Amino acid sequence: MQNILIVGGGYAGFYAAWNLERRLRRAEAKITIVDPRPYMTYQPFLPEVVAGSVEARHVVVSLRSHLRRTTVVPGRVTSITHADKKVEVRMPDGSSQTLRYDIIVVTAGAVSRVFPIDGISEHAIGLKTVEEAVAVRDQILTAFEDAAALPPGLERRRLLTATVVGGGFSGVEVFGEMLALATSLLKSYPELRFSELSFHLIEANGRILPEVTDKPGRWVVEHLTQRGGIVHLNSRITSAAGGEVQLSTGERYASNILVWAAGNASNPVVASHTDLPIDARGLVITRPDLRIGTSDEIVEGAWAAGDDAAIPDLALPESGARTVPNAQHAVRQGRLLAKNITAVVRGELPRDYRHPSFGTVATLGLGHGIFQYKGIVVKGLLAWLMHRGYHVLAVPTWDRKARVLLLWIASFLFGRDIVSLESVQHPRAAFLEAIPPIVTLAVPTPAEVTRAS
Repeated sequence: MQNILIVGGGYAGFYAAWNLERRLRRAEAKITIVDPRPYMTYQPFLPEVVAGSVEARHVVVSLRSHLRRTTVVPGRVTSITHADKKVEVRMPDGSSQTLRYDIIVVTAGAVSRVFPIDGISEHAIGLKTVEEAVAVRDQILTAFEDAAALPPGLERRRLLTATVVGGGFSGVEVFGEMLALATSLLKSYPELRFSELSFHLIEANGRILPEVTDKPGRWVVEHLTQRGGIVHLNSRITSAAGGEVQLSTGERYASNILVWAAGNASNPVVASHTDLPIDARGLVITRPDLRIGTSDEIVEGAWAAGDDAAIPDLALPESGARTVPNAQHAVRQGRLLAKNITAVVRGELPRDYRHPSFGTVATLGLGHGIFQYKGIVVKGLLAWLMHRGYHVLAVPTWDRKARVLLLWIASFLFGRDIVSLESVQHPRAAFLEAIPPIVTLAVPTPAEVTRAS
């Protein structure tokens, strides 16, 4: 029996484990998956969680509910020593465990790429987890509630100012959804004016959405600007200290909300705490068949896929091209991992990964989107419908597809839910306020009792 250990329960890890259960008999392998969260997050829906178009629980898939033969370890891998075929895992209580394996699958996933900028650690929120998406939504809703109670002025404008750093797909999608949410909220807050909204998108390069060509990218900038957004190109954030955003162009303004979507960085355990071969970017060097190694040398018993794997893209003619870190590739790589590991366990040869792109599609807010496949570009409502159609089919499990679809229908019929649950971050606050103060009664001394009598 082979002991298969999967590091990370994201797209690639979840689909690898799910399909390994179907392909391998119980006597062939024991499967273990290690992830600090007990669920897989469907990240393309996080911008819609921010906008309230998708319920937070509907974008996550429970590992234990769907991986019936896999042992789920709720910890964080801190090191991988393939020479000894062991990993160190930090458990939720702070203790450490050592897990051994015969076959390792590295699908740890990327983390936010963060730079040492003053004020970022105090004020910025990432966009990698569903908890972060919910926090951004609650901040927007709470800001509108607080601003409506204030007279027009600097503090009200600060509350209604938001900043998104990063002009890639994640940044542009969450910016478009935040802008759509804020605009729609004005109907419920007659005290506030559209002119008081100030939503900024900051991108260090001269264009946004590098996955699309120049002309569609310029159209997206124009489209967001027409809807009231402020797009800063060739600009870097140099400080966020005290909630004041400062740009490399010299501009500065007070921002109540700061969302960090400035790209991906390799998971620290892959980049710094393993003896597996990695490249200059901190990614695991991976062959086209998803085995770790080069064309000349294979690391036996080691596989990788997803955002932390440098996998040659055989569908592109360019030499040295690597598959981009997106859901299209991660899901398909996870499925191929299961096929190839099963093949090798049974003494067969693995197949190379090759997947031509289906194009790129992005939501820019309710009813707005863009799609490009080679020279074909679709904009507006049709592209937005294509985005929703693709992702409702791509989100795993039928129960999640049904829940997301039903919520979309409900939102269309009854509108967005605009209730903030930011207080959930402090669940004991109301209980503590209800506790009456303790009154200390003074006990008289014997002498005082005697004098009183």
